[in-house]
Amino acid sequence: MKDKFDVIIIGSGPAGSACALSLAGSGLHVALVDKAIFPRDKVCGDALSADVAAQLPLLSEHLMTAFAADGRKIPSYGVRLYAPDLTRVDIPFRGEGKVTDGHVFPRKDFDDLLLREVKAQGICDVFEGCTVTQVSEVAHGVDVATDKGRLAAQMVVGADGANSVVARLAGNGSVDRRHHSAGLRVYYDNVKGFHEGNHIELYFFRNILPGYLWVFPLPGGRANVGIGLLSSVVSKRKINLRGELKELLATHPCLKDRFAMARPLETGKGHALPLGSRKRHLSGNRFLLAGDAAGLIDPFTGEGIGNAIRSGRVAALHLVQSFRAEDFSAEFNRAYDIEIYRRMGKELRLGYALQRLCKYPWLFNYVIRKASRSRYWHGFLTSALADVSIKMQFTDPAFYYRLLVK
Repeated sequence: MKDKFDVIIIGSGPAGSACALSLAGSGLHVALVDKAIFPRDKVCGDALSADVAAQLPLLSEHLMTAFAADGRKIPSYGVRLYAPDLTRVDIPFRGEGKVTDGHVFPRKDFDDLLLREVKAQGICDVFEGCTVTQVSEVAHGVDVATDKGRLAAQMVVGADGANSVVARLAGNGSVDRRHHSAGLRVYYDNVKGFHEGNHIELYFFRNILPGYLWVFPLPGGRANVGIGLLSSVVSKRKINLRGELKELLATHPCLKDRFAMARPLETGKGHALPLGSRKRHLSGNRFLLAGDAAGLIDPFTGEGIGNAIRSGRVAALHLVQSFRAEDFSAEFNRAYDIEIYRRMGKELRLGYALQRLCKYPWLFNYVIRKASRSRYWHGFLTSALADVSIKMQFTDPAFYYRLLVK
């Protein structure tokens, strides 16, 4: 194992692969390390927003071509929302029929597509099946201990997920359940009744607020089905996610007929996610955090892939600046935190505000009822889905006055 690098990226998911691809042509000697051997499963809803597709050409034109041609995904042209009172509204994504629409793409395949592009470009040394056990700052560098030997670098990027080893350097190791999501995913076969536009489905049932049940279509009548809600709520109410999901699919009037002949393809896999509902330290002496390790997951939707890719790109830009200035200090790296929250902070704050709105089911019901009955409010939700500045109106009390009178 070659042991000296300029940069070591730990984690080969969207954030790590995006960082590596964005360092192409930088002249830096880079290692990408992952404990898994790809393709590997990743517990996730598998939904890719239009933002994800829009960022792929920024990583590699060849990657965008490969993504567009990959038959393992399914296009999705909108979202179907169910309010707590079961009022339903379908909201189309803007740009229907274009590559910028959403997709549902199993993470096992999508993450492998990204890593294969990294390997094809030959821009870094890739170490799969290599578990990082400790990251330590040492004189003039960083020491990375693995089960295959030791690596050394000037800088390290922690893109190693919710249980990041690198995050411990930032003091982010402890779990705050108020800003943490627990979830369960099960793949099903023979699911019926999908929207003709393959809309992803979000069910905000009263007994699982502030959280939701999802049903995301996949090719061949399969679906990614799951449930996610705040870890603090799971703990306080002693909710058994596996039992809750099974009960809802079998008995709820919105779901029972569609899942009557459905067959689970696995027993269900759990995941835990640090949400972006509070600011974290994302850097320090000789390290940066990206993706889930940085806690950049939308607190309302649970979506994190777009922000993971974006954070990997920002990390790469900052690394180039660090080496140019020959400055790897916490003071210099603070600019990375500032840039991350400049680009993503508004949407994360909005997601937190929307999550808290779920504490008022009657208000959620009213918004969805309005959108289901009014062309104006349906158009507003459609625009808000695509534009954060419009969506920010949900945090303005004047918005709810307009909702009542218009």
